[in-house]
Amino acid sequence: MAKLSVHLLPGLTTPEELAGGTAVVIDVLRATTVMVTALAAGARAVIPTLEIDEARKIAAGLPAGTVLLGGERGGLLIEGFDLANSPGEYTRERVAGKTIVFTTTNGTRALHACSEASRVLVGAFVNLTALCDVLRAETRPIHLLCAGTQQRITREDALFAGAVAAKLTAEARPELNDEATLVAAAWRDLMRQQDDRPRDDDGTAVTSLLRALQSSRGGRNALALGLDADLEAAARIDACPVVPQLDRPSGEIRLA
Repeated sequence: MAKLSVHLLPGLTTPEELAGGTAVVIDVLRATTVMVTALAAGARAVIPTLEIDEARKIAAGLPAGTVLLGGERGGLLIEGFDLANSPGEYTRERVAGKTIVFTTTNGTRALHACSEASRVLVGAFVNLTALCDVLRAETRPIHLLCAGTQQRITREDALFAGAVAAKLTAEARPELNDEATLVAAAWRDLMRQQDDRPRDDDGTAVTSLLRALQSSRGGRNALALGLDADLEAAARIDACPVVPQLDRPSGEIRLA
């Protein structure tokens, strides 16, 4: 691992900067959490698309009964789609063996920003350790690309990038850009708070990570839509120990 860079928004890097490296796309709330969850539940592949009409066209060209349309606009289910952007919908019973054609406001756009990267992986807290295990073996420069929300930096994506950076630098000393140093420090600070966890009204301990997700830009948006369960799912570290990877020739994301 020669260098580890964090990019807090797709617009803060370029395809040329990512060229030849390994890019990890991060959209914790909620696209990459959904992709990891779906593939861990047995989905055959996820096909990311930028536009709704593009998703419908691709789905129409696949054999009937083998495909599901998934994604969101404004955080909610798209009219005529089978699934929204909530991890809890992507159960084994619903998605096993299926190809999911997927479009979201931010996450799929971040994926398309990695057009020149040699390898593109998908990361979220639900596959944190599995992803880091793969990245430790990388000899190419690593780029952690945060999707953000509506072209604005989000705490949830930055914290995940920080968790990855903290884990990878615990055993090695790659060159870091300033953003990687900053987010790793933010993650370590959050973990120091874990021993003094706040409690819900019923006395149940709440992890510092879940509290952080709830108070983040993406978290506040999700809570406003009544999607509390999505935040809980996104905070389940290592719930899905798999690593999705983009297969560039087919445009499909499958298990690495």
